[in-house]
Amino acid sequence: MSDKERKGPEFPEVTLAVIAGGKGERLGGVTKGLLEVEGRSVLERVLQLAGLFGDVLLVVNDGAPYARFSLRTVEDVVRGRGAPGGVHAALVGARTEWVLAVACDMPFIAESAVRVLLSARGPEVDAVCFTVGGRVEPLLALYRRTLADPWGEALRVEEPSLRVLLSRCRAKLLPEEALRAVDENLHSVVSVNTPEDLSRHGATLPSPSGRGTG
Repeated sequence: MSDKERKGPEFPEVTLAVIAGGKGERLGGVTKGLLEVEGRSVLERVLQLAGLFGDVLLVVNDGAPYARFSLRTVEDVVRGRGAPGGVHAALVGARTEWVLAVACDMPFIAESAVRVLLSARGPEVDAVCFTVGGRVEPLLALYRRTLADPWGEALRVEEPSLRVLLSRCRAKLLPEEALRAVDENLHSVVSVNTPEDLSRHGATLPSPSGRGTG
């Protein structure tokens, strides 16, 4: 047994939540987490981080395409709210104090970038995320589970973006330079959403069995 196995996860108080509710419409309705990069699905690449954390969950309303991964899944609590609804579902489903929310179409997330987020937590902080190009990156971000109730209330009466929700809580926004210091080319926040992205990042569509609503 290795030292890592004896000690358990380094961050037992954090859940890795993969947000996989998008329909991949710009890619013909593919299950985006099953897109392949360098011979592995994007979800497999994201799950390389799983050993750091106390729990892992997948936010998806149709988990069938991902069944082979045997992950705990949760569905949106407030339907039709896109990514904000997905993050809220992760917060509701989490069993830990913190949730690292990542999108299922981000194949290049660096562990070093995740560690920067984790090290920025504090008692006075409810969320931590990077800003890149002047915009908040809410799908490579840490959220305190206690945000579930106020965000759920907001989602039931309006359709706020994650950026709006972050503006209403004690969010710590890290500058782009903080990410570049460990990920010079900002690969960690790259997402694969369009045919152009497939070509640019060397991604390929999943096999026909991997297609679906994702």
